[in-house]
Amino acid sequence: MSNQQNRAFTVAVVGATGAVGETMLSILAERKFPVGGIVPLASERSAGSEIEFDGKKITVRDLATFDPKGVDIALFSAGGGISKEYAPKFAAAGAVVIDNSSAFRYDDDVPLVVSEVNPEAAKNRPRGIIANPNCSTMQLMVALAPLHRAAGIERINVATYQSVSGGGRSALEELGRQTAAILNFQDPDPRRFPMQIAFNLIPHIDDFLDNGFTKEEMKLVWETRKILSDDSIQVNPTAVRVPVFYGHSEAVNIETKTKLTPEAAREILGKAAGVVVVDERKAAGYPTPVTHASGTDPVYVGRIRDDLSHPRGLNLWIVADNIRKGAALNAVQLAELVAAGG
Repeated sequence: MSNQQNRAFTVAVVGATGAVGETMLSILAERKFPVGGIVPLASERSAGSEIEFDGKKITVRDLATFDPKGVDIALFSAGGGISKEYAPKFAAAGAVVIDNSSAFRYDDDVPLVVSEVNPEAAKNRPRGIIANPNCSTMQLMVALAPLHRAAGIERINVATYQSVSGGGRSALEELGRQTAAILNFQDPDPRRFPMQIAFNLIPHIDDFLDNGFTKEEMKLVWETRKILSDDSIQVNPTAVRVPVFYGHSEAVNIETKTKLTPEAAREILGKAAGVVVVDERKAAGYPTPVTHASGTDPVYVGRIRDDLSHPRGLNLWIVADNIRKGAALNAVQLAELVAAGG
């Protein structure tokens, strides 16, 4: 924590009863963030309930009636509408807001930061707000930024295989409910998703845009360019929801300005912060969301191999826990940057 090592911070968690909010609280405790006071906040419906932080029970407070004065850092994970309404109020009261929604990601005066990739960007926050990238972009950038700096990425083809936890608690419950129903020869009855998710794949996340891509897919385009500060990078995405509870996977192909061999890529990634290489050419010599990512912090990379169709192409398989590194962990890492004076 450098020059602020002895200071304790009042931290508010907006959306404290959600899947990401709960994980933010647990990671703050795990990483021994210097919390002087913790303020869990949620909608009126959840206010009055209790959450646990660092072994203590704390009552959740109503966001709508809470006075943000005195809050040093506010971690938001309650959706874009809530962020747009309340984040500016917290920032005006003196808090640094770290927002997990898409509300501010594309604003020029709000930095979009991955802690291992562009931490210096967090210092320039004229509105008092720092944006957390989308979960699928997050793990992609942790893995690709070191390769981009080494060889210059010109084009990214990516297909994501995103777990239902990216859709929140209701999505997790739907997968569990449908799985049980189908195994008992009952109707899966889709509610949260447009069609059955159990034992199925849905190539549709978020709203469709006029260009035929979904907003989730375009987030990969917009956010990659902003985080890497390079609008020339071409990104061709397809986002798919899969019947996995936790952990997003990505099949990635990159084309680089200079040839990057698989051996060189393994060496670069082996030294990269936040990355674990799992790349053996044998059964189980690659990462998966269940066996590696779920409940852990690194971004795992495997299946590193040449693209047979392009002289400067490289293929990778990238896996991470979308709730931890994809959302809550990065938010806490950004809070650590703020606490350290960054």
